[in-house]
Amino acid sequence: PTVRAALRELEGLGLVRTLHGVGTFVQEQPAVRAGLERLESITESIRATGKTPGMIYGSRLVREVLPEEAAHMGVDGDTEVIELRRTILADGQVVAYSYDLMPTRVLPDGFDPEQLTGSVFEFLQERLGIHAVHSIAEVHAVHSDHVGWGPEAAAHDLFVLLNQLHYDSADRLLMYSRTYFIEGRYSFTIFRRER
Repeated sequence: PTVRAALRELEGLGLVRTLHGVGTFVQEQPAVRAGLERLESITESIRATGKTPGMIYGSRLVREVLPEEAAHMGVDGDTEVIELRRTILADGQVVAYSYDLMPTRVLPDGFDPEQLTGSVFEFLQERLGIHAVHSIAEVHAVHSDHVGWGPEAAAHDLFVLLNQLHYDSADRLLMYSRTYFIEGRYSFTIFRRER
């Protein structure tokens, strides 16, 4: 009875999974756990778990927004954006894929997208003095074989999508990001309380 009680407690904590008639198995723990209450860069949340963040830029290109993007972002259809595709790592392990759109009007004239490296939030703050102070986020569960890229992409088809619009203190749109966190490698918590 003591062992059964201990296993129930471990299962309640998400450390083990019991399959009746089969056995009890250790659950793989997410590489990163983050809260959704605070606006912080993914890089910060990875560092906060004691892991080393990494970023691989798959592409950086300048183009006009697509009609559905313009509608979601609340911008004109001829708005020019920098499209970023990034693979996000924690201790060398892929934890997310991010598709980001930044209106070029928030960047200095003649800005070269190749200058963007590492965390976008950190780059904006430290190099350009631009601070994201609030975001509007939607969270979705996504099952898809077409989200990621690179050698590991085919191994993942279940994601938690954080669909976000990031703004500065003047409510100027800084970035529209769609970040697909690999289920089981990155988990979110939300602190809730009674009113």
